[in-house]
Amino acid sequence: MSNFRMHLLVCGGTGCTASDSLTLVKMLKESIKKHEITNEVEVVVTGCFGFCEKGPILKVYPDNVFYVTVKPEDAEEIITEHVIKGRMVERLLYVEPNTKKRLEGQKSIPFYKKQIRIALRNCGFINPEDINEYIAADGYQALAKCLTEMSPDEVIDTVVQSGLRGRGGGGYPTGLKWKYTRQNQSDEKYIICNADEGDPGAFMDRSILEGDPHSVLEAMAIAGYAIGAQYGYIYIRAEYPLAINRLEIAIKQARKLGLLGEDIFSTGFNFNIGLRYGAGAFVCGEETALIHSVEGKRGEPSSKPPFPAQRGVWDKPSCVNNVETFANIPPIFLKGPAWFKSIGTEKSPGTKVFALAGKVNNVGLVEVPMGITLREVIYDIGGGIKNNKKFKAVQTGGPSGGCITKENLDIPIDYESLNSIGSMMGSGGMIVMDEDNCMVDIAKFYLEFTKDESCGKCTPCRIGNTRMLEILEKITKGNGTEQDLKDLVELGDVIKDTSLCGLGQTSPNPVLSTLHYFQDEYLAHVKDKHCPAGVCQALFSFHILPEKCVGCTACARICPAHCIEGERKVVHVIDQSRCIKCSACYNTCKFNAIEKG
Repeated sequence: MSNFRMHLLVCGGTGCTASDSLTLVKMLKESIKKHEITNEVEVVVTGCFGFCEKGPILKVYPDNVFYVTVKPEDAEEIITEHVIKGRMVERLLYVEPNTKKRLEGQKSIPFYKKQIRIALRNCGFINPEDINEYIAADGYQALAKCLTEMSPDEVIDTVVQSGLRGRGGGGYPTGLKWKYTRQNQSDEKYIICNADEGDPGAFMDRSILEGDPHSVLEAMAIAGYAIGAQYGYIYIRAEYPLAINRLEIAIKQARKLGLLGEDIFSTGFNFNIGLRYGAGAFVCGEETALIHSVEGKRGEPSSKPPFPAQRGVWDKPSCVNNVETFANIPPIFLKGPAWFKSIGTEKSPGTKVFALAGKVNNVGLVEVPMGITLREVIYDIGGGIKNNKKFKAVQTGGPSGGCITKENLDIPIDYESLNSIGSMMGSGGMIVMDEDNCMVDIAKFYLEFTKDESCGKCTPCRIGNTRMLEILEKITKGNGTEQDLKDLVELGDVIKDTSLCGLGQTSPNPVLSTLHYFQDEYLAHVKDKHCPAGVCQALFSFHILPEKCVGCTACARICPAHCIEGERKVVHVIDQSRCIKCSACYNTCKFNAIEKG
């Protein structure tokens, strides 16, 4: 890299790639070639910068200038103005919404100010397809240290001392899981990386694998040395083609340099990694179901004990950790367990990566210290609610989690605190909702997902969730009763207590939490036959307000059902028997003459 005076770092994550970032890369290279500065400037495709709302993103290094929403047609101006003349292209800088000030540095942008990037440390900084860049960023030094300076027990003790807990949702201490797997004697053991990221709206693991695949490979090798395994599997969703491609490249490069394979660092330690593809079943995020799928069997969970640490893949002791957990391992060995434990809270050290999505201004990937409040994440980092709407709830933990209301916005984000209010950390999905969301409909959405994703092995999950969904559909169609609300609570409690695996045990959470915090909304549906948010189609209708209608005919012209009648400059009327409630008229009227209620 020292041969170049300047590097243009362009996000090559899935989000920015979908917004033409690779075309931008092509245009930048063509402009560099045209101006004959190919020996001075290099374009580097990186992983995700996290600020997905403002992609594609381009960062100029070492100038530390951060450009947002960059289009391919901006390439020539960036080269001629910034690269050649040294003048920033101010129109591409981030504009702070409140002060209207243009900010040039990444760290000066509010989205990044409260973040601490450990798992995401190299995303947006290195080329994930070049192992030399990972090595230049201290890559594989942690593995070298473990193999040449530490015994397996010392490696495990270091992870235990760090307090690192599994980032896949359960929060089980990582070091203890390694310790128990090591204690079980066997001729073969396996390390498994769970990259089966199935939560709606979640993209944490995908972004790490796309932006820094070697950090996961290095951590798996360290874990293999610690527990006595010589082989590891990465179980990844087949829907992640970019992550798969970069993993394949990374594995090939690591083997070529002797960082995977036989006699690593001349220590006699052998370790290899292979990929196994999932078909997208959410239940395969549960470790026993994942293990069965790795073996080529149907992805169904099994009773525990025995735990995977005792009998996992091929009935051999196996240690399962998720992508983000592994991404934290190398820095712990380079900076020490005390450093890691100094971040976050006493019981939940370190950071957590969240996929911040929904009705929030700054949608993206954030990594924050444990103990930060939901208010800070949503308002300071996320920039508040879109279109100045009122905050209503935030769903953490995906389909397994619960909805958190404004009363709990100042609760710290850690495992125990979220559990205490009926939600959970989960793998890191965080979906923000505003006043236009119907909480009954939200509960139904998540329950539809878990019902479809149930493997069907146990009756409580297979039948219980189906019955709960039928009740929710009945309520949203205006046929619900107060007894239905009592039945939902009873069914939910039984399903939680009797289901075989974590999917079933947590599937009622979105329903039970919304029933607890938004009971008035459920009562409005069953008693008043009214959806306060105007989402459930059977429970609202559109009406034209005579005092506001000017007879412009815009609503009649846009209506696909042709159910709006009226001459020009005459008050219009909606035929309710033909209205399909598509909202086209409501969204078109410029005079606020159409009421939804």
